[in-house]
Amino acid sequence: MSVVPYFSSSSTVWESIEWVFGIEEVGYTGWEISADGNYRLEKPENKRAILDVVESTHLDVTVHAPYADLNLASINDPIWRESVRQICACIEHAADLTDRVTLHPGYLSPAGKLLPGKTWALQKEALRLIGACGEEHGVKACLENMINIPEFLCHDADELLGITDGIEGVGVTFDLGHANTVRAVDGFLKQIGAADHIHIHDNHGSSDEHLALGDGIIDWEKVGHAVAAGYRGKVAVVEGRNLEEAARSLAVFRRRFV
Repeated sequence: MSVVPYFSSSSTVWESIEWVFGIEEVGYTGWEISADGNYRLEKPENKRAILDVVESTHLDVTVHAPYADLNLASINDPIWRESVRQICACIEHAADLTDRVTLHPGYLSPAGKLLPGKTWALQKEALRLIGACGEEHGVKACLENMINIPEFLCHDADELLGITDGIEGVGVTFDLGHANTVRAVDGFLKQIGAADHIHIHDNHGSSDEHLALGDGIIDWEKVGHAVAAGYRGKVAVVEGRNLEEAARSLAVFRRRFV
């Protein structure tokens, strides 16, 4: 089955929801909800507005869990517990919309840098709790690789797959834009068959610019061939900034992801 394009924009989470209708008008199959700001699913008024839009379109849905100020590797126990709670709450409320929720790994705080073994163990325990929540609600929690900020966990494919290995209910999201900031695109493509979900966007290799496909330096022909040959999932989420760039990304997607 061919990979189908969804669109997501984390830059719009404080905007009115009417922009979402444009995703279908541009030609995308689905919407990945960035569940933050006005799109926090646990707020009844937010979820009702989201459901109204989804029911008024033909868009399918996946979800990106909140991440602002959360840290699944925090050595501060109340912060760690609250981070786990918020991800689990997102999964619970996302369950009637999707079977895929992407989440960010934790990071090393200044204090956490002194205890790397403990932070790794806390991240693993957080994933076990989140995975159990996902199993209960029929949702796979997909941990995502991160950008070139040294404090983050999970920059390369081996680390991402290693930290999630053997945890029930947990999968992985390969973000190829993030991978480009650490010069790891080829490493992720070599293991594309392990991905449960993928995110695509462009940049120039130094920062997480979230450019339209083709506006940076990623070789989308190479990526498209690898995804077509080995990716076991069915969705590729274009993460962009606005609908004009979404349309340009979709044109590249249709040429390269065949």
